[in-house]
Amino acid sequence: MSHTTTRATTPAMSLRQRFSLERFFTGEGPEPGPIFLAQRRVYILPGKMGVYFAAMMLIMLLGAVNYNNSLAYALTFLLASIFFIAILHTYRNLLHLRIDVGQAPAVFCGEIAQVPVILDNRHNAARYALKLQLRDQHHVSIDVAGDQWQRNNVPLLTTQRGRHTVPRLTLETGFPLGLFRAWAYAQRDVCYLVYPAPDQHHRLPGESSYHLDLQGDRGHGADDFAGLRNYHTGDSLRHIHWKTVARGQGMYTKQFGGDQATELWLNWDSLPKLDTESRLSRLTRWVLDADTAQLTYGLRLPDAHIPLGTGLVHQQQCLQALALYNLDTDISSP
Repeated sequence: MSHTTTRATTPAMSLRQRFSLERFFTGEGPEPGPIFLAQRRVYILPGKMGVYFAAMMLIMLLGAVNYNNSLAYALTFLLASIFFIAILHTYRNLLHLRIDVGQAPAVFCGEIAQVPVILDNRHNAARYALKLQLRDQHHVSIDVAGDQWQRNNVPLLTTQRGRHTVPRLTLETGFPLGLFRAWAYAQRDVCYLVYPAPDQHHRLPGESSYHLDLQGDRGHGADDFAGLRNYHTGDSLRHIHWKTVARGQGMYTKQFGGDQATELWLNWDSLPKLDTESRLSRLTRWVLDADTAQLTYGLRLPDAHIPLGTGLVHQQQCLQALALYNLDTDISSP
């Protein structure tokens, strides 16, 4: 008996899902793969001009009936046929498109992330005047040729650090006459990373407690050769001592004259007077400046410890740790 009840309720549940008002206004939610715009995913309604056009046809029809004018009837029915044909063309302009949303490169808070969107048109007919818009953001207008795919970057203003899901994408078109508005929703389960906004404090910490090894001829100056040190991940390949590598003695990095510190620790506890976000902003600035100065630096946070290193990968690791500090997200997750 329970089996019969299940069979009776499943079609009803499927029908409610198919015509759900929530899906009409918000879409399907995050989905794992490229999205195909089948018939049930494309919506269409008259636009403002379509309403005006329909009102005009009604007035013309009343006039034709009142005066029994054959030419007025002909013109009214001609415009009505154009009106209904526009429904088909506007709807077809979105139908059967394939959409994929990629992961945007990481940016600093307050900057505009560029979310890559790929539209794949596998039909011969071109798609014109498509508008791509992330929720509450500016739109991008594009055309896609027949049997072609096209990648476009859609802007997304960032307002909060951390890892966020890319918001819902809306595809919209009014082609060809602007009488109707057809739209569809697409949302992939992809994320983007937002680093803390670096503050305006450009000077690296100068107190001796921040530095290791302040002796002369230990920096990255370009004067005279000052010796070798152990290789750190991210060191420039130009500074590697290849002779020791060839002899099987391990990897060492050449050092040159200069009186600047080569090893710098950026410590959370060194900024006790600042609040959490201000500390993160200051440390972000220091990471950028230390990388620009080609220092070997590390980062100490209450919930993370990034060892000494240099290079782009090390910089991104430090910035990611700052972006995800005190958030319920694993910093090692992609």
